[in-house]
Amino acid sequence: MTIAPNIPEISPSTDTLLTSETDQEFNWRNCWYPVTFVQDLPTDRPYSFSLYDEPLVLFSNNDGKLICLADLCPHRAAKLSDGQIIDGKIECLYHGWQFGNGGECLHIPQLPADAKIPAKACVKSFLVAEKQGIVWMWAGEAEIADENKIPTLPDLEKPGFVRAEKVSELPFGQGFFIEQVLDPAHVDISHHGSQGNRKNATALEMEILKSSIAGIEARFRRISTPQESWRSIKFVAPSLVLLNFYIEEKGWVFGLAFYSMPVSKNRCRILTLSYRNFFGWKMKITPRWLIHLGQSKILEEDLAMVVGQQEYIERTQKSLRELYLPLKTSDTILLEYRKWLDRFGSSLPYYHGYATFKTGENQGKIEKEDVSMARYYHHTQFCSSCSRAHQTAIRGKQIFVGVAIALAALAIMTEDFAMKLLLVAVALCSVGLAVVAEKFKIRFERSYTRH
Repeated sequence: MTIAPNIPEISPSTDTLLTSETDQEFNWRNCWYPVTFVQDLPTDRPYSFSLYDEPLVLFSNNDGKLICLADLCPHRAAKLSDGQIIDGKIECLYHGWQFGNGGECLHIPQLPADAKIPAKACVKSFLVAEKQGIVWMWAGEAEIADENKIPTLPDLEKPGFVRAEKVSELPFGQGFFIEQVLDPAHVDISHHGSQGNRKNATALEMEILKSSIAGIEARFRRISTPQESWRSIKFVAPSLVLLNFYIEEKGWVFGLAFYSMPVSKNRCRILTLSYRNFFGWKMKITPRWLIHLGQSKILEEDLAMVVGQQEYIERTQKSLRELYLPLKTSDTILLEYRKWLDRFGSSLPYYHGYATFKTGENQGKIEKEDVSMARYYHHTQFCSSCSRAHQTAIRGKQIFVGVAIALAALAIMTEDFAMKLLLVAVALCSVGLAVVAEKFKIRFERSYTRH
């Protein structure tokens, strides 16, 4: 499997890079960034997000086209995302200023009818595209944007493939997430019982096949089983990590695509897209929220560790070369990514390479309180399916409690003993259902913990 042909070709490995290429600087502005899945985007209200601490807002115009603007009203610096959509325009909730497709101000209620709208009353706009069910925004100048550079997945266009989508927003930086998913060695230990098995933890043979400003292509397999097929793993700058698994004798393909976006220094948004061409019926009949409950548990098995890892590294203000003790048989691929940041990341607002790092002007705050890592805050509130299931559980609990109270009151007032017993029994059943609804609700709110 390969990344779509429109992706810039990844050049030969680090050892063969030309001096001219290593002198290049990665331009983070001239890139497409994944915002959310189309199905998780509300259509009746503005949608706020951030890229490198820059607040942005999405909304749909009258033609259903997505518009992306800076989330800032030029009048008094209010957030446009707190406003509303009126006739395809976004309206600031503070004074009612309205803005159109290109960020131009179209209406100011406080101006006289014959007055001209000030030329500076406009908002910066950004190009938006939809590809394979994902909303993308171009952070640079629209004139040089090329939708063919969006890292699409060719297999998704083939018959027989099914997919599952999940969006999360994690309380640590993008670099630490990319390092995590470029680390196959941790799976059997950290995800024992879910994705891995401690007994299978072993040395890995790892190879860097290609590495350039466009990204990294690598492969790995267990040293103990050299007859095993190689597993492919790719990093396509700046946002995609792609893992592919094959069972060649059956023609089965399984892929995991992790699209990430740096929300801020200590926060990143993750769009996980898993796909396969076997057992598609199982994925089709399984509710999306149920798939997410399992995926969230896997993600949360690493959550506290990665937050603690970044907190320590940020506090010491040391390079990873000083802090890490890497092994060739487990860390080769993730180290190549950190060294990629050393070579090409100097323009990024902040990054942590292997030998170099940039803290950025905005130090931010590493969110390690329980609330910041709760499932509701890193997933449920961003997911249309899990949010609906959560609200259904809340309403169900309220209904069952109300029914139980009403039936208990009727049981007190009735004089017929048999009826009284029946009402009490049904009231107790309603209490039991309310307890079940509460436990169901909690699954969308609290993160998995090991202890």
